[in-house]
Amino acid sequence: MFKVINKIGKSYDLNVALVFDGGVEICEHISAENRALIKRLIDKKEFSGKKGEILKVDFLEKENLISMALLGMGKEEEFTFDVYREVMFDFLSKEKGTVLISSDKAILSNHEVLGEIVSNVNYSFDTFKEKKAEKLEVELFVAGEEKNISETILLGEATDIARDLVDLPANIINPITLAQRVVELGAKYGFEVEVLDENDMEKLDMNLLLAVGRASITKPRLIVMKYLNGKNNDEKIGLIGKGLTYDTGGLCIKPADSMFEMKSDMAGAASVIGAMCAIAAGKVERNVVAIVPACENAINENAYRPGDIIKSMNGKTVEIINTDAEGRLALADAITYAVRNEKVTEVVDIATLTGAIMVALGSLTTGVFSNCDEKYSMLEDASRLHGEKVWRMPLFDEYNEQLKSTVADIKHTGGRMGGSITAAKFLEGFAEGLPWIHMDIAGTSFNSSVKWVKKGATGVGVKALYSYVKNR
Repeated sequence: MFKVINKIGKSYDLNVALVFDGGVEICEHISAENRALIKRLIDKKEFSGKKGEILKVDFLEKENLISMALLGMGKEEEFTFDVYREVMFDFLSKEKGTVLISSDKAILSNHEVLGEIVSNVNYSFDTFKEKKAEKLEVELFVAGEEKNISETILLGEATDIARDLVDLPANIINPITLAQRVVELGAKYGFEVEVLDENDMEKLDMNLLLAVGRASITKPRLIVMKYLNGKNNDEKIGLIGKGLTYDTGGLCIKPADSMFEMKSDMAGAASVIGAMCAIAAGKVERNVVAIVPACENAINENAYRPGDIIKSMNGKTVEIINTDAEGRLALADAITYAVRNEKVTEVVDIATLTGAIMVALGSLTTGVFSNCDEKYSMLEDASRLHGEKVWRMPLFDEYNEQLKSTVADIKHTGGRMGGSITAAKFLEGFAEGLPWIHMDIAGTSFNSSVKWVKKGATGVGVKALYSYVKNR
């Protein structure tokens, strides 16, 4: 649904010219009579090319009816690709059919960003609808050499995989069916998949993950994805995604209004799955192991309880404070598995972990925690490349005081104050000193306030993780 062309060989439902404020130019290939017509309309409408300003005009050109739109991008000196994303998403979301986009300014002909926006516009979760959404066909005209847009298309496809997994309801996606889908994706995109069941996890003493999932009729799965294409590279990057396919809160049950979107509690898992699809299909020369602890936090007579003390895979005993803080428990054992069994050299975990991060940053920005300045800078650069906003949060050792237990090695929550920080501090202890990043996407993974993404699953993190792995 998106192409880059260097020759125009057909007609379009709409021809769009992107212009800067005060720099409106009319295509020289249009007849003098029609250029005069467009100039009169520009003057009459006082169109200058302000951000988001639109001037549409229809005219006959050699007996062909041409529909044209001039689309303003604001002042050139104030231009950013986030401005481009916002304006193009808003404009294209209202269009149908085939659209040709062009500009005399090279910076306005960025195929990576435009391809990203077309993918966002065209994404629709209509699996269960009789009437499917129409797809917009967009072509970008760039004079000169042909552009290779395969990576742009691949990243859009991988992001849509993550969106679909998150948008699917919990009666369709559970730990077992998620594992099955990952096996299918591995076969399609080119990465290995190993699935550990509850018996395998018992042998490994993954008691935290098992405790979270033991009340559900659908038992947990540990999904291990491997793509080892680093050749002589000794790095092995570990990606860990929280895979709570549904979260009731357990015995500390959530209010009804808070449960509706809990199908999205596996968005971290979806992000690493999507990233692995892109990494493998793109033949990135890196060694990557991605792990998803997939489970449901349900309620029955066997549910884990506040006050329980559970021994983790790495040997630490954990005092349970609130069963609705389940994600960090599942992640802790998955991180230990990555460190000890897969021998990763660094860890990046991504999770819809805390409501506290939404209090701090809202639904626009992902909170990021890291014990390594270099790795954080790499992730920040990768996120910025794709218009994903991140903000580094503190990890001062004083926050460990809130996790001290009088009856176990550690508590798994540190109370209401600094909740996202103490959750991150809990996870940091399981990375065992390796370079580690934690991305809390509770606010950004679903119904984000980002202006160039539709409501629902966003697929946040897929592109950033891909570029984090590739661009090093």
